[in-house]
Amino acid sequence: QVQVLESGGGLVQAGGSLRLSCAASGSIFSISTMGWYRQAPGKQRELVAHITSIGGTNYADSVKGRFTISRDNARNTVYLQMNSLKPEDTAVYYCHANTRRSSTAVPTTYWGQGTQVTVSS
Repeated sequence: QVQVLESGGGLVQAGGSLRLSCAASGSIFSISTMGWYRQAPGKQRELVAHITSIGGTNYADSVKGRFTISRDNARNTVYLQMNSLKPEDTAVYYCHANTRRSSTAVPTTYWGQGTQVTVSS
């Protein structure tokens, strides 16, 4: 059993900043990739950013230069610093963690419940 919990969403004006946090807990031996997806009303869920256990990162083109993903492996936590927010960033942001419960277990991806980010113009 693994739990994934996001926090930090809210309402912000265009040009402002938010910092999202996501902590994974439970039966975890290791976590490979952690990251963030988002889903706006009427649109498909899309990758925002992800980060590997050794710090390799990928970003959606739409957020490059504005968002920064980081992680604290000791706390099984991933962060998303969002700067220069735009109205088109408005979405529910979902955290995911790809975990293994032991060295021989198959990796499994767990998802948080989502946190709402709303950017006003």
